[in-house]
Amino acid sequence: MAELYRVLEAGKIGIFESPTGTGKSLSLICGALSWLRDFEQKKREEEARLLETGTGPLHDEKDESLCLLSSCEGAAATPRPAGEPAWVTQFVQKKEERDLVDRLKAEQARRKQREERLQRLQHRAQFKYAAKRLRQEEEETEHLLRLSREMLETGLGAERPEQLESGEEELVLAEYESDEEKKAASGVDEDEDEDDLEEEHVTKIYYCSRTHSQLAQFVHEVKKSPFGRDVRLVSLGSRQNLCVNEDVKSLGSVQLINDRCVDMQRSRHEKKKGAEEEKPKRRRQEKQAACPFYNHEQMGLLRDEALAEVKDIEQLLALGKEARACPYYGSRLAIPAAQLVVLPYQMLLHAATRQAAGIRLQEQVVIIDEAHNLIDTITGMHSVEVSGSQLCQAHSQLLQYMERFGKRLKAKNLMYLKQILYLLEKFVAVLGGNIKQNPNTQSLSQTGTELKTINDFLFQSQIDNINLFKVQRYCEKSMISRKLFGFTERYGAVLSSREQPKLAGFQQFLQSLQPRTTEAPAAPAAPADESQAGAPRPASPLMHIEGFLAALTTANQDGRVILSRQGSLSQSTLKFLLLNPAVHFAQVVKECRAVVIAGGTMQPVSDFRQQLLACAGVEAERVVEFSCGHVIPPDNILPLVICSGISDQPLEFTFQKRELPQMMDEAGRILCNLCSVVPGGVVCFFSSYEYLHQVHAHWEKGGLLGHLAARKKIFQEPKSAHQVEQVLLAYSRCIQACGQERGGVTGALLLSVVGGKMSEGINFSDNLGRCVVMVGMPFPNIRSPELQEKMAYLDQTLPRAPGQAPPGKNLVENLCMKAVNQSIGRAIRHQKDFASIVLLDQRYARPPVLAKLPAWIRARVEVKATFGPAIAAVQKVSPTFFFLRVSPPRDLISHCLLSAQFHREKSASS
Repeated sequence: MAELYRVLEAGKIGIFESPTGTGKSLSLICGALSWLRDFEQKKREEEARLLETGTGPLHDEKDESLCLLSSCEGAAATPRPAGEPAWVTQFVQKKEERDLVDRLKAEQARRKQREERLQRLQHRAQFKYAAKRLRQEEEETEHLLRLSREMLETGLGAERPEQLESGEEELVLAEYESDEEKKAASGVDEDEDEDDLEEEHVTKIYYCSRTHSQLAQFVHEVKKSPFGRDVRLVSLGSRQNLCVNEDVKSLGSVQLINDRCVDMQRSRHEKKKGAEEEKPKRRRQEKQAACPFYNHEQMGLLRDEALAEVKDIEQLLALGKEARACPYYGSRLAIPAAQLVVLPYQMLLHAATRQAAGIRLQEQVVIIDEAHNLIDTITGMHSVEVSGSQLCQAHSQLLQYMERFGKRLKAKNLMYLKQILYLLEKFVAVLGGNIKQNPNTQSLSQTGTELKTINDFLFQSQIDNINLFKVQRYCEKSMISRKLFGFTERYGAVLSSREQPKLAGFQQFLQSLQPRTTEAPAAPAAPADESQAGAPRPASPLMHIEGFLAALTTANQDGRVILSRQGSLSQSTLKFLLLNPAVHFAQVVKECRAVVIAGGTMQPVSDFRQQLLACAGVEAERVVEFSCGHVIPPDNILPLVICSGISDQPLEFTFQKRELPQMMDEAGRILCNLCSVVPGGVVCFFSSYEYLHQVHAHWEKGGLLGHLAARKKIFQEPKSAHQVEQVLLAYSRCIQACGQERGGVTGALLLSVVGGKMSEGINFSDNLGRCVVMVGMPFPNIRSPELQEKMAYLDQTLPRAPGQAPPGKNLVENLCMKAVNQSIGRAIRHQKDFASIVLLDQRYARPPVLAKLPAWIRARVEVKATFGPAIAAVQKVSPTFFFLRVSPPRDLISHCLLSAQFHREKSASS
C-alpha cells in the first residue's frame, strides 16, 4: 500500500505482483483511495491558501511563493538569465504569483458557475432538450423539402413510393455528409451547447479487471473496506450484462443486442422529432417500438442512487428493473461524479469503446488488475480475421441491397457502397478466388500461407488508391452493417453463392419480396424463421469486415496481413496481426496521471517493460516494480525441479524427445510415486491436448494407467467449455468422498493442459491441489507464421542487451514461463494452504529460466538431480498424512523402480 501510494503521488507507472491470498485487492483499494482522499484534501487546502494570499498585498516570503508555484498544477517557474538584476527577478516572480492567483480565482469562479448550472440542469434540461429538438426538426423539414424538390426534378419521386411501406424506410441509408460538410453547415453553436450541458469529471480511479465476476468480488471488498460508506463507486458493464429489456436481452448475441439497442434509441429520437408532423409520414415508427427503459428522468434517479451507495453489477441491474431505468446508460451518467469506476479492461483499452462510454483519462489514475495477459488482450482486440465465405456473403448481401434500394440512395452513398463492393472483390481476388462463384465449391489452385506488410498487401490487392480512413468513417457514421443486417433479417437468409451466371439470382430474390408486402407471410420464409427462432441469428459479415478495414489503417511497421489459402475459398482467410500493442496502450499512458499494472503472477516482467511501456515512449525511470512475498509459512510450499527420472533417465521433454516411449514411461512412474504419497488431489499439466491424449493412450497400453487408478481416480480436462464445470464438480466430490472413507483410493488425479480451461481462473485450494506437476516446458509453436513475424519484429525494434539472447528468443521463453507460472499458481490460494510443485524437466534448473519464476516460488525452489531425494522431500510437506494413511503397496513401489538412495532416505525418515 505504501509503494502504491508513492507511485500515484509521483505519477509513475507501477508493476505490482502479489500472490493470491495475500490481500492484493484490499491493498489496492486502501492504498489508492487513501491517496485520492489526501489528494483532494491537499488540492482544497492549496486553493484556499492561494486565494487567501491573493486577496491582500503580495509579500516577499520566498518559501511560500516557491511552495505555491511548485505545488499548483500548470505553474512553473520561468527561467531567468544569469546576469539579470535582482529587482527584475523579484518583479517577474510577483507577476507570476499574481497571474497564478488570478487563474485560480477564475477557475474557482467557473467551477462555482458550473456547479450552479448543474443544479439548475434538472429543471432546465427538458426545455433545452425541446429547443434543441425543435431546431433539428426545422433543419430536417428544410432537408426533406429540398430532397423532395430534387427527387421531383430528377423524376424519381414518382417511382414506386408504395414499395417502401411497412417499415422499409428504416433500412434505407440516410443522406451522408462528411465531417467537413457537417461542420461547415452546422457551425459550432450546437457543440458549445453540448459542452455546457456536460458535467465536469472529478479526479477518479479507474479499476479494471478481466471478468465481471472478478469485478463483483472487488466491489464486495470495497464494501468491507473503511471507504465503503463514503466512496462514490459505479460499475460499468456491457449491454449483455446490464440490459433490463427482456425483448432485447432474449436476442442472445452481443452484436444483436447492441444493434437493437441503438435502433430503439434512434426510434425514440425520430418519434420525438416527428410528433408534430403528419402521421402518414411516420407510419414506419409503429413497427419499431422505443425502449421504455431509456428515460432520462428515471436514469438520472438511477445515477444518483448508484452513487449514493456502493453497488455491484447485480444490484445495479435489480435497481434498474425496480426504477424502470436503463442501468447501461444510467451507469454512464454517473461516471463524471464517481470517484471509483469499476469496468472490464476491454472497455478501457479499446479507444472507440472508451469514447462511446464517456470515459476520460486525462489526469486520472488507472489500475489494471489480473494484467498477466494484458499484452495478449490488446493484441487480440485489434487483430481481425475474415474468411472467404464472409467476404462473398457480404458482397452478395450488399449487391442485393443496392439492387433493392439503389434508386433511393444519394450519390455519395452509392459511391461509398461501390467502393466497399470493390474492396470485397479485390480481397477475394487476392486469395485466388472469384467473387461471382460459390465459395464452398470454389477450389484454389495455390495453397499455403503468405505474410505481407500492410502496404504490400494494399498494392497487391490494388486498393492503394482508396482512402480507407474515409471508408471506415463512412461505415461508422452510416451504420451500413446494421442496415444490411436489418435487410437480411427482414427478408430471410441472403444467398452467399452465385451458382447461376451473372446476376440471375436477383430475379428470384426480388420475386420473394413481393408477397411480403401483403399481410400474409410468404410460405417459403416460414421454415427459415422457425429454424432460427431458437438460436440467435449470426451478426452481419460486414461487421467483421469493417474491423478488418479499420485494422488496415494501422501504421505499416506495426502490423502484418496473413493470407491463408486453404483447399476452398470459404476456408481461406485474411488475418491482420498486430505486432505493436504499445500503439494502443500509449494513449492510456500519455493521458493518465499514473497507471498501475497488477496481478498475482506478473513474471516475466521484461515483456511489460519492453513490448508495452518502452515502445509506448515511457522512460525507464518512470517504471516502478514491486513484488510481494507470500503469507504462507516457508514449510507450506515445496517447489522441486527434478532433472532425472526413477531409472536415471534425463528428463527433457523437448518436441523431438517427448514422444519417446521411455520419456512417457518415466513421467508415468514419477506420477505413480507422487500419487502414492500425496493426499487429496494431484493436478498434472501437459503442453497440449494432443500430447495429453497420446500419453494417456501409452499409459493405458503399458498398464501404468491401472496403477495410477489404484491410488487416484483419474479425470481428464475436456475440450468443450460446457463440460469443464461437470468435470470439476466430479473431481471435487471424489476427493471429498475419499477423505471421509479412507479406502485404497486416496483422492483424484486431474490431467490438464497448459493454456486450457483449468490453467487459469480455477482455484485448486486445500485438498483439491496438494501437488501440481508440470510435464516439460510448454513452448509455443515456433513454426507459427504469427510467432515468427513477432520474433522478427522484436529483433528489429528492441535493442539487444550484451550477453543476453535476442528479443525474439526471449519472447518465446517468456510465453512459456508465463503459461507455467499461471498453471502452478493454481495451488496455493490462502494463508493456511500447502502444496508441492514438481517441474519435470532439467531445463527448469537453468538460471535464466529460474529467474522467470515468481519471486515467492523462486526463493524456495530445490533442484534435485535424482528422483530419490525429491520423493522424500515431498513426503515432508504433509507429515500428518503418513500417520493417518497406510503405506503404499509394495508391488507399486517395486513397479516404479525406486532407486537405492530413495530406499535409504525413506527408511531413515520412517
